[in-house]
Amino acid sequence: MVNEDLVRAFEEKIRDNRRFATTSLSLHFPQISWSLLYQIVSGKVNFRKFCEHCLPKLLMEEHKLEQQATTLHFLSQYSEEGENLLSHVVTGNETWVSHEAPESKQQSMEWRHISSPTKTKFKHTTSTLKVMCTMFWDRKGVLLADLLPQSSTINAGVCCNTLQKLHRLIQNKRHGTFNQGVVMIHDNTHPHTAMQNLITTFRCEHFHQPPTAQT
Repeated sequence: MVNEDLVRAFEEKIRDNRRFATTSLSLHFPQISWSLLYQIVSGKVNFRKFCEHCLPKLLMEEHKLEQQATTLHFLSQYSEEGENLLSHVVTGNETWVSHEAPESKQQSMEWRHISSPTKTKFKHTTSTLKVMCTMFWDRKGVLLADLLPQSSTINAGVCCNTLQKLHRLIQNKRHGTFNQGVVMIHDNTHPHTAMQNLITTFRCEHFHQPPTAQT
């Protein structure tokens, strides 16, 4: 019979070792069946087992302070300019794009009668051939999607060429929207420092983005 003392004993064991396996916990309570043990852990004690959230980078204290200063600067600008600031923000980033992305199982789902024959499909693997895609967008949509030729690398010349394309597209697609200037938000990868001179020439403000734990 499950009583408060038993539930309290379960909770104490779990708090002593939160990575316990059901088999190890059952050794401490041999009189409890596995099904009842699971009911107590998930129902009475109300515990669930979760994985740790892994981050690609460990931020130091100076990085956190830099993030705080950057965020406060942006909020300060927004309080002064309001929605007008967001209308001038252009964000950019790079991502790898596969040559062929196989259809997922969910994408292949169809509405059929229960008596309909089951369809089969062969398992495909994601293509190993990839290209680097540089994208820029604003609040209205995508401005530029630039694919890097194979066997090429992102360097100062490529960055400047991409920025020149972006500048022409902003002039053609937005027709005077950015006459008051552009606020450029891009990642902090080293080659992008070569874009600073062009950014100044195009009357753009490069909004500094400090390193984050997600990049």
